Amino acid sequence: MANATMVTEFLLLGSPDDWDLSFLYFTVFPMTYLATLLGNILILTITTADKNLHTPMYFFLRNLSLLDMCYISITVPKACVNSLTGNRAISVAGCATQIFLVIFCACVELLFLTIMAWDRYVAIYQPLQYLLIMKPQFCVCMTLASLLSGLLYAGVHTGNTFRLSFCQTNVVHQFFCDVPSLLKLFCSDTTSNMVLFLVSTVAIGGGCFTLIAMSYFRIFSAVLKFPTRAPGKAFSTCTPHILVVSIFLSSGTAVYLRSAATSDTLQDMVLSAFYTMFPPFLNPLIFSLRNQQVKDAVRKVMGRQLFSGKQ
Repeated sequence: MANATMVTEFLLLGSPDDWDLSFLYFTVFPMTYLATLLGNILILTITTADKNLHTPMYFFLRNLSLLDMCYISITVPKACVNSLTGNRAISVAGCATQIFLVIFCACVELLFLTIMAWDRYVAIYQPLQYLLIMKPQFCVCMTLASLLSGLLYAGVHTGNTFRLSFCQTNVVHQFFCDVPSLLKLFCSDTTSNMVLFLVSTVAIGGGCFTLIAMSYFRIFSAVLKFPTRAPGKAFSTCTPHILVVSIFLSSGTAVYLRSAATSDTLQDMVLSAFYTMFPPFLNPLIFSLRNQQVKDAVRKVMGRQLFSGKQ
């Protein structure tokens, strides 16, 4: 029985069950990564340059864009480089760091999405008190609280994982290090780990989803009560948000709560791609680039740059 201290590195799985996933690593992953970076950089630039977008809503969008760029950069570049070079090794410290950062970003992403849903609720349900409630100090405090919560959550789960002992192969059946894949390599009893994951997932994931659902229920109720408000606009704003949250929660929950004995490697990789890649990729499209204010700001900034270039 090998102790955890004797394990010096892990091998990330490139293609499970003899599947040729070169198209995925050389085309889909890089294109998704570049599109995510470009979309979020555009949002950061536009919402910073245009003073009309210096509002609580776009404050949270800027934070979400910055987080999304970090989130997708934790897993995708490493997976693409490993596939290109054929070197699938990752050190124990590198694996622990990757697990910590993925859990941290996933937790903060969910908290940010919840705050944004509540922000929309206040804006639509209490428009006259919006600026009074969503003060800059409050927005900063909510952001810091989300970051600190993510650090605590990630630290607990990472530390609880690496206190166990490894006794099987060091091949991680995933394109990045995550807790469910590592739990398959332990010879120690992982019951406490699974119970902790179950409780924390239900508490945080279920709590955030409940708050988001309640916020949108109140939004829809308020819009339908007042015919003067455009219900189509509210539905078009809220529905994509619900879609992203649903994909994020369902895929992440499926990966972390599936039984290690019955889980399929390829299915785990696909589900992991959904909760680590698609939310950062879709967020700029859903929350900003469909927004008329952002479109106007993009045209304004580009026109300003073109005018200054001609001079």
